[in-house]
Amino acid sequence: MDQAGRDELLRDYGLATRLDEAPLAAVAELSGEPLENLVELAVRLSGVPYGVINVVTSNEQRQVAAVGIDPGVCSRDDSMCSKVFLSGEATVVPDASLDPRFAANPFVTGEIAAVRFYASVPLETASGFVIGSLCVFSDSPAVLSKEQQDMLEVLARQAVQLLELQRRTLQLHTALNDVRESNAKLAEFAGRVSHDLRGPLTTMLGYVEMGEDDVDTDHPAAEYFQLIGASGHRMLAMLEDVLSYSRMGGSIQRQPASLHTVAVEVANDLGLPFGPDAAVDSEDLKLHVDPGQLRTLLQNLVANAVNYPSPDRDLKVRISGISNYHGVTVLVADNGKGIAVEDRQRVLEPLVRLYREGDGQGSGLGLAICRRIAEAHGGELTLKETPGGGTTAVISFPADL
Repeated sequence: MDQAGRDELLRDYGLATRLDEAPLAAVAELSGEPLENLVELAVRLSGVPYGVINVVTSNEQRQVAAVGIDPGVCSRDDSMCSKVFLSGEATVVPDASLDPRFAANPFVTGEIAAVRFYASVPLETASGFVIGSLCVFSDSPAVLSKEQQDMLEVLARQAVQLLELQRRTLQLHTALNDVRESNAKLAEFAGRVSHDLRGPLTTMLGYVEMGEDDVDTDHPAAEYFQLIGASGHRMLAMLEDVLSYSRMGGSIQRQPASLHTVAVEVANDLGLPFGPDAAVDSEDLKLHVDPGQLRTLLQNLVANAVNYPSPDRDLKVRISGISNYHGVTVLVADNGKGIAVEDRQRVLEPLVRLYREGDGQGSGLGLAICRRIAEAHGGELTLKETPGGGTTAVISFPADL
């Protein structure tokens, strides 16, 4: 493997090639203490005072965890481990000053240190890439038993697993940052398009209203103006829904919230009566969520109940919840016409509508927005049948970690 390729792989593990290229703080915390604990165990098992985990780059050796000494950096030419770490097996030297591979090394001669006993085990991944070594040493000659060497090799494998975990964590961080950047660009694009389209559309609707005022109601053009106006208002509603979908779930500001209080606000927003015998009712429950996004979620679900009522009974929406150590589950149960089992997952996708007879107007984004809000909180939204008929939305909000 060439030098650039080796350094690129080490960056994947969060093991940068210079001191000013440290991995993300959260990732460093993930592996730092566990790696030091492994080195501590290696030192105790070997009965020597010093131990390190070395990462060997194209031109230097970095000690990412150390016991008995402060971790440091040296050139690859001066590194003892760089001479043997690609061998694929452990190297145990009772007295390095008597070994021709190390006798002139500055760590042995005293120019940097005075290493005598030296043992090094390669840190090799499942793919065959050798990251560096687990190394223990002392300033006096010593020996290792077969059992001690076997345990060092076990600890080296554990160190590799920790570094693999760090690599995957870095990959997740990168993917999460990419998603956040993509969402931000989507919200910016949707806002720009919505603004650019809203102006001409509003102007058009204004002229339609003026035309309706100037035309007799029995004139054929009156019907045309009405159709144009209705279509324009649907387009305007669609723009608002697209903008809302692009923004929801991106940034969560958790605060204490009352389910009952938010439900009252939603009922007032929609012009619906609230109370035990009214169209909308809610029990109280304390949540730790984004209050604005909770309000949007409940408003969309209650609005759906208004748009898709049952012809056989008056509208009724019951909002309740369950709280335990797992978190909070909110249930929004309506007595509307319901959703068939085979359609319940599909209607949670963006821009999906069922187009059933008697259904009200909609953009197909309401439930998608609700699901996005739930997922942004680390939960999920599912749909089931309300006993007696209708749809119950079940929204989970996991407890804060």
